[in-house]
Amino acid sequence: MQGRRSFWAWGLETDEPTDAQREETAARLSQRWGREISAPPLPKIEDIQLRPPRVSPPGPLAAICTTETHDRAAHSYGKSYRDTIRAVRGQFPNPPDVVAYPRTEAEVVAVMEWCDSGNIVAIPFGGGSSVVAGVEPPGGDRPCVSIDLRELNQVLEVDATSRAARIQGGVLGPHLEDQLRPHGFTLRHYPQSFEWSTLGGWIVTRSGGHYATNHTHIDDFVESTRMVTPKGIMESRRLPGSGAGPSPDRLVLGSEGALGILTEAWMRIQARPVFRASAGLTFDSWQAGYEAARQVVQAKLWPANLRLLDPTEAGSAAGLKGDEALLIIGFESAEIPQDWPIRQAVRLAREAGGRIEDEAIRISDGSDEEVGRQGAVGAWRNSFVRAPYQRNLTAGMGVVGDTFETSITWDRWPSFDANVRAAMTGALQRVCGGGTLSCRFTHVYTDGPAPYYSFSGMGRQGAEIEMWTELKKAASDAVIANGGTITHHHAVGRDHMPWYRQQRPELFHSALKAAKSALDPKGILNPGILVD
Repeated sequence: MQGRRSFWAWGLETDEPTDAQREETAARLSQRWGREISAPPLPKIEDIQLRPPRVSPPGPLAAICTTETHDRAAHSYGKSYRDTIRAVRGQFPNPPDVVAYPRTEAEVVAVMEWCDSGNIVAIPFGGGSSVVAGVEPPGGDRPCVSIDLRELNQVLEVDATSRAARIQGGVLGPHLEDQLRPHGFTLRHYPQSFEWSTLGGWIVTRSGGHYATNHTHIDDFVESTRMVTPKGIMESRRLPGSGAGPSPDRLVLGSEGALGILTEAWMRIQARPVFRASAGLTFDSWQAGYEAARQVVQAKLWPANLRLLDPTEAGSAAGLKGDEALLIIGFESAEIPQDWPIRQAVRLAREAGGRIEDEAIRISDGSDEEVGRQGAVGAWRNSFVRAPYQRNLTAGMGVVGDTFETSITWDRWPSFDANVRAAMTGALQRVCGGGTLSCRFTHVYTDGPAPYYSFSGMGRQGAEIEMWTELKKAASDAVIANGGTITHHHAVGRDHMPWYRQQRPELFHSALKAAKSALDPKGILNPGILVD
């Protein structure tokens, strides 16, 4: 890792915008919205005042713990809209008292034992990219330790025969790929947070990654898990599959740090792709686009990429005119040329109304690394990769915007989309006097899509959090009321708990509470997450 992470922004301190860049952004916003918008000064770590630590690490742990202001501030929040606004304002009223950086699993156990014996809240921390308040200390009088796993960052074994690797939970996405590359393998899991999220974080939040069909969640790549809990270490047997009762890995997947700390996992890996093909088809309507997506996915061709952008998103992020939907189709393989699959998928999409010239269908045998990176497809990819950094520029200037994602079955999708759009359009009008709302499919299943909505409006400087809260509630209410899930891949955290309570079966909650009691009887791990 080069440089130090920013304590308030996405990325490194070197990624923080300059005052001049922020002032230029404020000027553009002022012109666009016809009002005076200023660029608030950015916080400086030397100006941040935190409450004194309420606990000190015991002597043997002092070498791996810190109470430095930067570390405590950087571990106070994740990277949601609300987190960024609070951080850019310099507001850190509830920081962790201590940040621990264990270097080995034995040190993870030692920190856990210290927290358990002292009734200290323990917050597992990977890359800190949570957008649902999944890593911030809860309120209350108990002291809190943030346990950062960044030192557990190695690929420990590679089984080339079975195509699997034993990997430590604290490794960031780029470093993980760097270690697999010399072996000719890849995990091929690329969430938008890839640069600043970890394998352990992906597993315990059930991350959605690169594949839009077939292999979608990190679940599909997990072969076995190893988790440290206050009651000991729980490790599952490494197998390609098992019918022996409920899977212990399924308890770890999605546990969000409430049951233990994932220290390592065996993961299914794959040979690095050589053959690629891509196409971007335009449609006269959003409806025609999603019908094409349904037909392609139900043909079970399993494209790696099958992302549909509505006209608004295709216009803003892919450079189209704003009146056409865009369906991005991509195939890849290490072993098999992809010309036949891409042509079959394009044929199905064309029959549903899609348009593309034959010469715009890109097919490569490995000699063209730019497949999928040209034209509207490439423009959208670049926008997707850079999106988290854009909030650094506008933070605190009154722009109120965020995303929410869900999934729904195909039969209910048209009415679901209409109802959610109506609810959010009304909320944007009520809260901001109007705004923009767009949607794309991030993942597509044979039985339904995973739509990902983005909204933005111009609010009042200083009132951003209150306005965001109202919009977030409107979105979440609409999703649950119309039968969707409160989250497809962003996790539950603390932000989604009110709606998760409505979604989960009550008997399942009782069973989950029993598991929490068995593994974490004192309730030190991430209180308020998943279990009431």
